[in-house]
Amino acid sequence: MRNPVPALEISDGQRVVLESLARSQSGAHREVVRAKALLMASEGMANTAIAQALSVSPGSVANWRVRFAEDGMARLGEVRQGRGRKPSIPQETIEKIVDLTQNYRPKGETHWSCRTMAEYVGVSKDTVQRV
Repeated sequence: MRNPVPALEISDGQRVVLESLARSQSGAHREVVRAKALLMASEGMANTAIAQALSVSPGSVANWRVRFAEDGMARLGEVRQGRGRKPSIPQETIEKIVDLTQNYRPKGETHWSCRTMAEYVGVSKDTVQRV
C-alpha cells in the first residue's frame, strides 16, 4: 500500500484567494486550474486524482505543489522560463521590419509593400503583415 500524499499547507488567507480564483469566470485559465489543483492538494488528494479531475498531467500537479510550497501565492500564474509557447517571429526580425518601415524607402519607390519588404528581409509576406 502506498503512503498517502501529505496535504498541502495553505493559510486561511491563501485559501480565500485560491477559492476566489477557482470560481473565477474571467480569470486566466492557467490560474483557475492551478488554484483548483492546490485546493484539492490541501485536502490531501493525490496528484494522480487531481490530474485526472482537471485533465492535466500528474507531473504538472506535483510541480505546482512544490512551487507553491516554495513561493506561495507570489508566482501562481507565472510560466517558468523556457516554458510555454515560443514567439513565432523573432524579435530581431520585428525590429528590423519596423525600422525599415519607419526610416527607409526602397530604391525608386515611395514606400514598402508587404511583398518587397518580405523579399528584402527574407520572410514571407504574411510575416510582414503580422508585424
